Amino acid sequence: MVDKESIRTIIGIIGNVISFCLFASPMPTIYKIWKKKAVEGFEPDPYLASTLNCIMWVFYGLPFVHPHSLLIVTINGVGLALEIIYVLIFFIFAGNNQKMRKKILVVLLVEVIFFAVIALVTLLCFHTTTKRSLFVGIISVFFNCCMYLSPLLIMRKVIRTKSVKYMPFLLSLTNFLNGVIWVTYALLRFDPFVLTGNGIGSLGGLAQLILYAVYYRSTPRDDEDTGGNKLMGPPVVELSTRQTI
Repeated sequence: MVDKESIRTIIGIIGNVISFCLFASPMPTIYKIWKKKAVEGFEPDPYLASTLNCIMWVFYGLPFVHPHSLLIVTINGVGLALEIIYVLIFFIFAGNNQKMRKKILVVLLVEVIFFAVIALVTLLCFHTTTKRSLFVGIISVFFNCCMYLSPLLIMRKVIRTKSVKYMPFLLSLTNFLNGVIWVTYALLRFDPFVLTGNGIGSLGGLAQLILYAVYYRSTPRDDEDTGGNKLMGPPVVELSTRQTI
């Protein structure tokens, strides 16, 4: 008979696969930038935000902060590597846009300093995994909630235009499934921080699916294909996950 911990591991692996799909979703945009050797009108902001989010969740999942969280470390470690690659490509192909390059360097420096402070406070001021988990978890969930505000802008645009042109169905569905999987993972070995962030994410994904069902028929058919491609750029974090954890 399969025990609860084995089920949790299986669900975590499934969550890793779904989360990887979300982390990889910007690849068409990144490939476009690489091919044209120019960032054009794309902005690095979502990727910079996701970088810090991944760093915090990798730190949260380390054994001396929150034990038994290897699958959280693996997927956010992969996500961190991808986000760094995305940011580097923006930096390389910013061309003469020195303002963008400066912004990338400043934001990355601030993120490194912020994380260093959090890591030092965690290790020097808190001496049990319970207290460390609480401190790092609260901060990580805060950033998750901030990142979840971005889909609200898309949802508002859908309601205003009565069109799902800028909200691809597969991305919304993947976000919803990702949230549900990690909520289940968090419930099997109760983790309030993973539960909170992904609970909000799954509700957001469900709201997007409801909007899609409501406004699908009112979306002009000749706009659907181009609309789907336009949103393969900045991740929803999710995630962003896009929140992915």
